[in-house]
Amino acid sequence: MNDLQSLAALVTGGASGIGAATASALRSRGALVAVLDRDVTGVPPDVLALTCDITDGDAVTRAVTAAAERLGGLDIVVNNAGVGATGDVSENDEEEWARVLDVNVTGTARVSSAALPHLRRSAHPVIINMCSAVAFVGVRQRALYSASKGAVLALTLAMAADHVADGIRVNAVAPGTADTPWVGRLLEAAPDPVAAEAALRARQPIGRLVTAEEIAHAVASLASPLAGSTTAVVLRVDGGMTALRM
Repeated sequence: MNDLQSLAALVTGGASGIGAATASALRSRGALVAVLDRDVTGVPPDVLALTCDITDGDAVTRAVTAAAERLGGLDIVVNNAGVGATGDVSENDEEEWARVLDVNVTGTARVSSAALPHLRRSAHPVIINMCSAVAFVGVRQRALYSASKGAVLALTLAMAADHVADGIRVNAVAPGTADTPWVGRLLEAAPDPVAAEAALRARQPIGRLVTAEEIAHAVASLASPLAGSTTAVVLRVDGGMTALRM
């Protein structure tokens, strides 16, 4: 497909996992792609790599401006950068709460704000935020992470309302448990990694983890001008985790 031909896309956290898969998917459909990440090692080929910490407002402004200048504008912004957290409400201290919310929620707003002037000049502007299945269902030992992704869900709808008059579509993708480096690290740290992996697979009706490529395909589909009437939508790519009871 070449439905994204010559459109300019920015992907945060695009050097690994879902972000790297998304950058590759957008590029394969014709987009010009820039990636923002703290460590750009592993950025897919033929993609502009820009080092940026999205918790630094000045760095975000500089990186988004540089991406727009190098790509000739911005049409697509994918707010994928995020961090995880485990534990109940008593197990993450206030510093950890501040860090996770700063990356997952404020970071999304920070990048979107910096991109808005460029998106308003686009004929096909769209923002896609990375939400999660845990915004819809209660999952044990994910209090902080769930709170951050619930905020991303609410932020997505608010942004869609704020910017629909500008012609900017705002959507989100909500993956289930995905085969990503973060999940891999969780499994490695578990007392019984094999049992832990089996438990993760079992809570998804399709019986396996969601792949990064499947999530990237959903992002690319929402980014396409062919989805021009799709806004304020949260697309669940979760193997039935939030809707099916088997």
